[in-house]
Amino acid sequence: MIVVRSIIYNVLFYLNLGVLLLVALLTLLLPRRAVLKMAELWGRTSVWMLRVVCGTRMEIRGLEHLAGRRLQGPFVIAAKHQSTWETFALLKLFDDFTFIVKRELMWIPVFGWCMAKGRMIPVDRGAGSQALGDMTARARQEIRTGRQLIIFPEGTRRAAFAEPRYKFGVAHLYAEIGVPCIPVALNSGLFWPRRKFLRLPGTIVVEFLPPIPPGLDKTAFFQRLQNDIETATARLLAEGQAELKRLGID
Repeated sequence: MIVVRSIIYNVLFYLNLGVLLLVALLTLLLPRRAVLKMAELWGRTSVWMLRVVCGTRMEIRGLEHLAGRRLQGPFVIAAKHQSTWETFALLKLFDDFTFIVKRELMWIPVFGWCMAKGRMIPVDRGAGSQALGDMTARARQEIRTGRQLIIFPEGTRRAAFAEPRYKFGVAHLYAEIGVPCIPVALNSGLFWPRRKFLRLPGTIVVEFLPPIPPGLDKTAFFQRLQNDIETATARLLAEGQAELKRLGID
């Protein structure tokens, strides 16, 4: 049954994305916020379908650290990255978001055009220090307009329980931008496994942790960010494993 439901969900997920991308072509002629609203709609519909088809729910903790149900004003959001799920599911929580993304995503027809219209920040991961400088300059520009900057500090998806590999670029960004950073822990990799089509029933938990104020030394910030995210993520993964066990899923 899990396999059948997973197949149905994946078909619906990509059909939904395709339809929304066609509609999003019209928003390219509208102000930037229109594209962000389409992305938020993609997130809401995908999360709803996941719950209805696969029985995978979403629980959000630590909303008090967002000062309400939506985050407004300039912040850096540094999130654990275990699956595709967190790239769309959290969008409804931010007032005016932008992502740091790999440059290749901007080359995808329609999808990349929408990302460019939404002023996402591309990074050429092969360009070394030049890429870090360009990314920081763009990020500073977007933060000054009051946007929320979302970054995955490990740079790519890492499977649940994989050894963490944080990139020091997040510390450089934090020091240069000078705004609070909200760490985010999650256990999505248990229910939306990396590079697998299975979508398991249960509860994906996302936890927003206490903000790290600006002004810390880069190394101190980097160590605190990793410790905060990894400690909370280990706890959430243990919760998720216990839930899967109760459901009889290995």
